[in-house]
Amino acid sequence: MENETLPEEAGSPVIEEEPEFTFDLDNLVRLPESTFTEVWTYVIAGSEKYLKASYPITDIVYFGAEVDAYGSIVAIPRRKNLPRNNARIHVSITCGSSGLTHFLLEPESKARAAFFNALITMAGEYDGLNIDLENIPLQDADNFLSLLRQLKETLGEKMLSVCVPARTTESRTYNYKNISKIADRVFVMAYDEHWSGSSPGSIASLRWCRNVAAYALKTIGAQKLVMGIPFYGRSWANKTTARALIASTTDNIMKDNSITEVERENGVPKFTYTTNVKVTVYFEDAYSLAVRMDMYQTSGVDKIGFWRLGQEDTAVWNYVGIKAAAR
Repeated sequence: MENETLPEEAGSPVIEEEPEFTFDLDNLVRLPESTFTEVWTYVIAGSEKYLKASYPITDIVYFGAEVDAYGSIVAIPRRKNLPRNNARIHVSITCGSSGLTHFLLEPESKARAAFFNALITMAGEYDGLNIDLENIPLQDADNFLSLLRQLKETLGEKMLSVCVPARTTESRTYNYKNISKIADRVFVMAYDEHWSGSSPGSIASLRWCRNVAAYALKTIGAQKLVMGIPFYGRSWANKTTARALIASTTDNIMKDNSITEVERENGVPKFTYTTNVKVTVYFEDAYSLAVRMDMYQTSGVDKIGFWRLGQEDTAVWNYVGIKAAAR
């Protein structure tokens, strides 16, 4: 899923200095159509209406289950709420707290045992279980792998997929090679190259995506790799006006904006002013998505996944297909 916090270890996904990726956009007559053996998409509980029978989708990750402050899994979506389709359905689990994640991964603990049992129970009505733990402390890397092994052994024929942040160098916590030895699929979240706290830029530039895919193909392999593609965009403003103020700062604002009138609301002073804010927006459309999918296909990527259904330029579905030998 899209992140609002910095990825573990490196602050942001590492961008290596590689030759510039080029695509002859000026001479592009028509958008390329790409085919993959698997096309995954996330569906948020409550957004089932966006799922159309005509969409070329092999796998649906049903999103919404999360861990609450007490370590219990809540908001588990029900498979029956999805329209009938031929896709495999995977239920996803996420946890936004690194501290809570640490306790859930602690071997031999009651919290770990309860978490494991709850995951197995939740996966019961589904074809697979998707693990999306994005705040794993560095010291819990081995504990994370042991949980994945335990899950895979118990799930049997059900598919275990694991989400990992975009990387171009080795990560101890989200080690692509180690995770791929256990999981059936590794979903690389190749987005948030630029995020809410960074300078403005593409969520997933072509050059950066190519570098992430090259590393993932080398360490995970095409058979298990699912390259994540963002449907969303993001905006940045050159200034933020919402903040806490000390007296001297308030005085400066009044001087800079020629504030001469102050009213009082129940005795509390108040004034208003107008300022110009420049906003920069980067977003995805069918064009950018089609070009990215073509780049992945020609790079040897066999499986892709979208975050998330309902956010997209729906014309994108005209430029993706499923290979006849899928699954």
